[in-house]
Amino acid sequence: MKTYDVVIVGSGFGALAAAKSLGKAGVTFSLISSTTEHLFQPLLYQAATGMLSTGEIAPPIRRILSQYDSADVRLGRVVDVDPEAHQVTYIGAGQSQTIGFGRLIVATGATQAYFGRDEFKDRTFALKTVDDAIALREQILSCYETAHMTTDPAARKELLSFVVVGAGATGVELAGQIRDLAHRYFAGSFPDIEPGDVTVTLVDGVKEVLPAFGGKLSAYARTKLEKSGVDVVTGAMVTDIADDVVTVQDVDTKTSRTYPAKTVIWSAGVQASELAATIAERTGCETDRAGRLLVHEDLTVGSAKDIYAIGDVTSLNKLPGQSPVAMQQGRHVAKMIIGKVDAGTPFKYTDKGSMSIVGRFSAVARLFGKVDMSGPIAWLMWLAVHLMYLVGFRNRYVAVVSWMTSYIGDKRPHFQYTDHSASLVERAGETADDEERKAA
Repeated sequence: MKTYDVVIVGSGFGALAAAKSLGKAGVTFSLISSTTEHLFQPLLYQAATGMLSTGEIAPPIRRILSQYDSADVRLGRVVDVDPEAHQVTYIGAGQSQTIGFGRLIVATGATQAYFGRDEFKDRTFALKTVDDAIALREQILSCYETAHMTTDPAARKELLSFVVVGAGATGVELAGQIRDLAHRYFAGSFPDIEPGDVTVTLVDGVKEVLPAFGGKLSAYARTKLEKSGVDVVTGAMVTDIADDVVTVQDVDTKTSRTYPAKTVIWSAGVQASELAATIAERTGCETDRAGRLLVHEDLTVGSAKDIYAIGDVTSLNKLPGQSPVAMQQGRHVAKMIIGKVDAGTPFKYTDKGSMSIVGRFSAVARLFGKVDMSGPIAWLMWLAVHLMYLVGFRNRYVAVVSWMTSYIGDKRPHFQYTDHSASLVERAGETADDEERKAA
């Protein structure tokens, strides 16, 4: 069994920040990831709507860490941790593997939460992985192609109706992009489908869109969305999703409404990864309602002094589940391991700001937790910040070209058809023909 100074589980922003810091210091470490890529999750919606390719937002982890001689990347899924023996067990290449560690960093992130309605998972589209983005892109293409072929008005309306559940950053950005597709991309490709034929409904149980911002920024975002044609329904909970119909109940009046939609995208709520429960059990660490680890101030977990948890898998001082938090936590843990700061030093988050795109040439931003901005300037800042975080010169160059052709022009350079999307259209066409024959 091979033993490393540090083992990192995960490949997100926090894991990568820790890995780079350790690599620069020459600390031997192994990074275990269930995927081959480092996913830039905040830009997944742009991959789903054809603005960016998945390759631009998901560069290979091995390539990123290849410059560090002390790094060892392993592909696998961690299934157990033994704090006393300092061992990690993972499934890789179809076999169970075990490696030892001096320190362990858990950075496995979070998955989609369905608030006890797990059946919604099979009835909706999520946006957490590269496969999710590809599946949603193919679904959007399939809906337009099938709507173009059908002669049934009710079926056509259903195909061109999209419901986005969750008015956080992902939901707002995605709802705006689907409307933009209808206005500026598909309008030229499908002359028989007017932008007004496409409905996008954004639903959330809270009273504001982008509740993390609140106030004027939330109001600005709502106004921009509604002007673009998004039907914003806040203060309403989704109570059922069945037979391509979404049932929504007002939280105050308890009255219900239904929205027919062939495509429902779920972006409401998160829950910790499966490994969090194992870590909690092995170390005696408490968890919150979403299963996130309630870490100590120095990011250690439970009774284990050599196991740290960072990013979305944790809960600490109500910090937001955002990439800047995870990256700062990863660097903080690395500094303690290297010895740049004393072990047990509490983590302090420096809030440099948060931002979200609302639509074409418009965004909202809060800098250093105090300065609020909105409009084109905030949009340019969003582009600059996200461009900086993209890994690799080529990715940045391609992203700039893609954004120019999408935002300034009316192209979607990566909205290509695949064999799978073609088969979806074919099956949908056969189903439509069957329904029309039955109706006749």
